Amino acid sequence: MIDVYKILKNTSVEGPGVRFCIWVQGCKKHCIGCWAKDTWDFGIGNKFSVEDLLEMILQEKDNIEGVTFLGGEPFEQAAELAELARYIKSNGLSVLCFTGYTYEELLSNKMTAVGQFLGNIDLLIDGGFEQDKFDLSRPWVGSSNQRYIFLTDTYSEKHLSKYKNKIEARISGDGRLEVNGMGDFSQIEQNFCLQLGKNRVK
Repeated sequence: MIDVYKILKNTSVEGPGVRFCIWVQGCKKHCIGCWAKDTWDFGIGNKFSVEDLLEMILQEKDNIEGVTFLGGEPFEQAAELAELARYIKSNGLSVLCFTGYTYEELLSNKMTAVGQFLGNIDLLIDGGFEQDKFDLSRPWVGSSNQRYIFLTDTYSEKHLSKYKNKIEARISGDGRLEVNGMGDFSQIEQNFCLQLGKNRVK
C-alpha cells in the first residue's frame, strides 16, 4: 500500500503539461523552511494500492501528459512507486519525481527498489529545499541547489524554457482554500491575508 497525503487528478503547475499528482506521506529530511510539513509524519495518510492508483490515473489518461510524485519523500516508498511508475510508463505517460535526496545519494543507495524507481522516472528534480538559496527563477523549484536530472529523452532543457512558476488555488468541498504549485507562499499569505497552514500542499 502507498501512504498518500493528497491527490490532484489534473494540475498544470507541477511539471510539464497537465499532470496527475500524488503527494506521498512521510519524509525524514525535514528541510528548514519546507512548505509541506504536513507531509512529514509517516503512517497517517490515506492508503491506496498500486492498482487503485493506476486505475485512477488511467481514468484521466486522455486529459494528462503524465504523473508527478511529490512529498513527503517519494523514495521512502520506492518499491511501491517503482511498480506504479512502471505501469504508468507502459501506458504512454511520463513520470516526474521530486526528491529531497541528491541523485548521487540515490545512485549510491543499495536498495534494489531505489534503482528500479529511478529506472522508471523521466525527469527527476533532486535536492532538498535550502532556505538560504531561495530562488524562484526556474520552474517548479524553490532553491538554486535543486537540479533537473533527465533520465530519459522524454524531456530536456529546451522543454523547461516555456514554463514559469505558478500557483493554483482551489476551494475544497469543506470550504478550505488549497494552494499548490511553486511561489513565495509567505508573500501570498501577506497579500491575501490568508493563513494557508495545513491547506498548503507544497
